[in-house]
Amino acid sequence: MAVAEITAPARTTQSGFGFRHDLRAVRVVWQREMIRFSRDRLRVITSLIQPVLFLFVLGGGLSSITSGAVAHVNLKTFMFPGALSMAVLFTALFSAASIVWDREFGFLREMLVAPISRWSIVVGKTLGGATTASLQGLLILLMAGLVGVPYSLPLFLTVLGELILLAMTLTAFGVMTAARIQQFQAYMALNQMLLMPLFFLSGALFPLTGLPTWLHILTRVDPITYAVDPVRRAVFAHLNVPAATQHVLNPGVTWGSWRVPTAVELLIVAAMGVVMLAIAIWEFRKAD
Repeated sequence: MAVAEITAPARTTQSGFGFRHDLRAVRVVWQREMIRFSRDRLRVITSLIQPVLFLFVLGGGLSSITSGAVAHVNLKTFMFPGALSMAVLFTALFSAASIVWDREFGFLREMLVAPISRWSIVVGKTLGGATTASLQGLLILLMAGLVGVPYSLPLFLTVLGELILLAMTLTAFGVMTAARIQQFQAYMALNQMLLMPLFFLSGALFPLTGLPTWLHILTRVDPITYAVDPVRRAVFAHLNVPAATQHVLNPGVTWGSWRVPTAVELLIVAAMGVVMLAIAIWEFRKAD
């Protein structure tokens, strides 16, 4: 009788844990990331500085050099998809750095010993980082009219959806790399080593045509290439430029003579995000 009285409450308590309980944990982790982001106004401003400098300073400075090379398109218009991707790229990877901060200050251990599935922590962190990165990309997207890109609702919805997918994949990558890193400095050093090569090889700064063989190969193995190109396609689809100019500035990603469709590019980005999210969940299950 005594045993039954002791064990019955344990069964009742355990019955409260399940998928709905884990979904609530995902929402709580997501809300924490959003609160942290909303209170750090300096982070919001500094995350916008690089894309704005890249777009208006670099793009404006080089426009005078390239004005005669390609008619009908301002260089800032061409670089706009790259600026959008840059805003999402930096914010997503830096958002995942909160895992390392939480580990250093002991908060992550408290989350790991909580009566929730560890996948809920990973998913909550990924959703939180992806949301903040998408908001940063949206702020750059609102500057479209300043660089000759028309304000079009279909264009905005298409590009925003592509940016959200990119943000999810990049945040999953950041969470995956942060899962085993113990120090914030090591995480930042690793991401700085990866960020710039990934960005520069993505075609954000140059058209993906007429490249040397070695550069052509590197751009095709860079996963960010398959996220930047759909954004550029969407932008150029709403520009009134000659077909010859479209061919030069918006050649798309090609495998041999085959131009990869947008749907395939987005599928590649989504598949990479799912794989990296799965690896991050597996790493968290082994963490202590």
